[in-house]
Amino acid sequence: MSEEHDEAPSKTRRKRDAEALQALGEALAELPGEALAHLGLPDRLFQALEDYRRINSHEARRRQRQFIGKLMRDVDPDPLQAFLDARQRPGKEAARLFRTTERWRDRLVAEGPPAVQAFLLAHPGADAAALEEAVTAAREGRSGAPKRLFRMVRAIIDDEAAAAGSPRGDALLE
Repeated sequence: MSEEHDEAPSKTRRKRDAEALQALGEALAELPGEALAHLGLPDRLFQALEDYRRINSHEARRRQRQFIGKLMRDVDPDPLQAFLDARQRPGKEAARLFRTTERWRDRLVAEGPPAVQAFLLAHPGADAAALEEAVTAAREGRSGAPKRLFRMVRAIIDDEAAAAGSPRGDALLE
């Protein structure tokens, strides 16, 4: 066997790469037209992505996805993937912040005063009296109290993150 043959990617690897390019193309097709226009894609690829959106037939979409994958071979996928990742980051950050707020609320309700002290250590700008009152109401099972506590915790974390320029809602949670 020659050295060139040894270094050629396997059929499985080529297939995996082709499927990755198709998936990237499919994700690009989900973007609004103005976002695609800013990417500076080749005209033929841009048109293929636009056509993909208009196709309803399963088989026709599959063929178009393969065609997009073929066209994507001539484009550097890294900047496109980075663009998609950057567009998803705000949604991921919002989901992370929501989970953090839920965990704090659940901990405050379950543990009471020790959790309030931990929260106040993590978020010194919080109004201690209002937080303690909200936690007490939620622990007593008052109607709507857990939701109000969640909103209060969320507002505190959001305000602190905005002031600091970066979220730190996970501090001292674990």
